Amino acid sequence: MEDLVAAAKAEGQLTVIGLPRDWGAYGVLIDRFKARYGLTINELRPRAGSAVQIEAIKAGRGKTDPQTPDIVDLGMSFASSAKEDGLLQPYKASTWGTIPAVAKDAQGYWYGGFYGVLAFEINADLVAKMPRDWADLAAPEYRNSVGLAGNISSNQAVQSVFAAGLSAAGNVEEAADQGLKFFADLYETGNLVPIIGDANSLADGRTPILIRWDYLALGDRERLKGTTRIEVIRPRTAVVGGVYVQAISAYAPHPNAARLWMEYLYSDEAQLAWLKGHCYPIRFADLVRSGTVPIDWRERLGHLDHEGYDVDPVFPTLKDQEKATDIITNGWDDIVGVKVLCLPSEEYPGPMSFNNMKAPVPQQPI
Repeated sequence: MEDLVAAAKAEGQLTVIGLPRDWGAYGVLIDRFKARYGLTINELRPRAGSAVQIEAIKAGRGKTDPQTPDIVDLGMSFASSAKEDGLLQPYKASTWGTIPAVAKDAQGYWYGGFYGVLAFEINADLVAKMPRDWADLAAPEYRNSVGLAGNISSNQAVQSVFAAGLSAAGNVEEAADQGLKFFADLYETGNLVPIIGDANSLADGRTPILIRWDYLALGDRERLKGTTRIEVIRPRTAVVGGVYVQAISAYAPHPNAARLWMEYLYSDEAQLAWLKGHCYPIRFADLVRSGTVPIDWRERLGHLDHEGYDVDPVFPTLKDQEKATDIITNGWDDIVGVKVLCLPSEEYPGPMSFNNMKAPVPQQPI
């Protein structure tokens, strides 16, 4: 570590991309890293998604300007493709052995930093009875209430369908097919609202129940505190986790600073910062075993229902994800038969909350 710190300080800076300061723990982590090691951190395009970050790596080949990223934060499938394309370089942090095998590349080209699980984000001002599991979403009282937080090609929506199917099927092999059937039934009964839900549609009642990564739901709850009462419930079965991974660009202008960032990000201190920021650190199980996690961690996460914590999250492998994505995105139109669209509130009848409806609102023609 002494040699690595010296080499990083000689480089003098680190360039990151896709790390929003107001999300999770990134603001805290960046500031602590700067204060500890005295490096300048260039923060490029904080809201950049995985595809944009990959293009930034490609554009940085052979360049050393400030717009060339050292570090990227990617979805797992993007990281796998980037490795195959020769865009990443391997490095195993000193805590490598405590990272679950399913969440890392065996050669160290990428590894998970944090994860969230799919949960129900609920407007408790409109929904009186809380759904506790996937099957509950089909209940008559949730007519015109359930929304997906992404179009059907998004990872969040695909994993939502996968998780619902996993709960019904009980095995990964049939999860995608069963998930399509689940949502087809949900749409037929009028429970599925075919718009892309977000905090606004949750608050105004168009989608008072959203299927969403829990760290995003908890962030909504903090932002809407005092105006909308939000509950976040982890389902009792099929708790599906989504991992975001960290990697070093093959063309990193500051490779030692990048390696030092990885060492810091996977330290106990930084991993606990993720927990405080409503995410599960990838080394969570290891931290629990060592007694490092605060005893009140559940209260810090602030979920209403703790029954789901007795179920270990399922982390679909890359192969599972690719198979599910293919089945769900290609089968959605034929089996479920509705487009999930992003529509302004004035283009969709509302409020959609079942509390205000005696009969289902007719589905919008596409």
